[in-house]
Amino acid sequence: MSRLEKLRQSLAHQEFDALLVSQPENQRYLSGFTGSTGWLLISASKALLAVDFRYVEQAKRESPDFDVIHIKGDIASWLPKLASDSRFKKVGFEADQITFATYHQLCKGTSNDHYQLQLIPAAGLVESLRAVKEPEELQFIVEAVRLADIALDYAKSIIRPGATEKQIAWELEKFLRVEGSETIPFDIIVASGPNSALPHARPSERVILRGEPVVIDMGARVDGYCSDLSRTLCLGKKDKTFSRIYDIVLGAQLAALATIGAGMSGDQADRLARTVVDQANYSEAFGHGLGHGIGLEAHESPRLGPNSVDSLVDGMVFTIEPGIYIAGWGGIRIEDTVVMEDGKLKVLTKAEKTANIQGEVIV
Repeated sequence: MSRLEKLRQSLAHQEFDALLVSQPENQRYLSGFTGSTGWLLISASKALLAVDFRYVEQAKRESPDFDVIHIKGDIASWLPKLASDSRFKKVGFEADQITFATYHQLCKGTSNDHYQLQLIPAAGLVESLRAVKEPEELQFIVEAVRLADIALDYAKSIIRPGATEKQIAWELEKFLRVEGSETIPFDIIVASGPNSALPHARPSERVILRGEPVVIDMGARVDGYCSDLSRTLCLGKKDKTFSRIYDIVLGAQLAALATIGAGMSGDQADRLARTVVDQANYSEAFGHGLGHGIGLEAHESPRLGPNSVDSLVDGMVFTIEPGIYIAGWGGIRIEDTVVMEDGKLKVLTKAEKTANIQGEVIV
């Protein structure tokens, strides 16, 4: 069954005639269109792709199953007439993607009684389809994972005392691009010492020292699909604090990898790892969720975290990334990309989980 057919099955249960798709990754998923500006309008019988002059020819090449509509002006100037011509009286829109300014334009454009168009908020219709990966999608993710794996090996070969976080991050980004990655899915994190206590630290001019944690978090992108990998390294000898916290985080991750199964909720999966951290008396130091879906976006459905009701099923690809963060000392995070197959997790990431490296090679 095609992606459009799957979406149309979902639309059959909705209270609107067509769905307006504005989220770029959703557009790419459904139509193949990769331009930065466009709108999909999908009903039970029609598939329209509305673009301005810049993307008309591109849209025709990338989206042969869609009728390409050349639009001019803001959305208020063309959507009501297009919907009226298509006999759509009720149009759903992606409520979690539309900005207030765009919504205001939509309301302005539909206030004309001549068109009698009703806008209905909707959320998650395309994202729920994207959460379960098709075989071809998984192939792209596997290749993106491979690139991140070899980049981690490269990181171990260049990182040394005296190098700055920014230097290592830039070398990794260059390596990924040379090896075949498209634009990286997120800014690479290289965080050392106390900076590693910040889960989303930005690489700085701080010099990397021996004996301290160095968190590296990076991903690659292949044909639009992302990977996500984190490892915590230590140059030279680890101290007792590093060894103790590293073992707790690794134990939490291994417990999750071994026991998460199909049918669990994101909350249940999160608790499997969080229990290990809690029992070690570091519950307050693990402040983020266990993981997130990954695909056309670096963070997408499902969500693995407290109160998540997302159901984990075969075909989903997501991360498992427990961490412990201690202000003033640093943090440790270990992250793998996994896929649910035959009811259990298959780890796609191959990078080693040994923390010690010598780091004498000059960048």
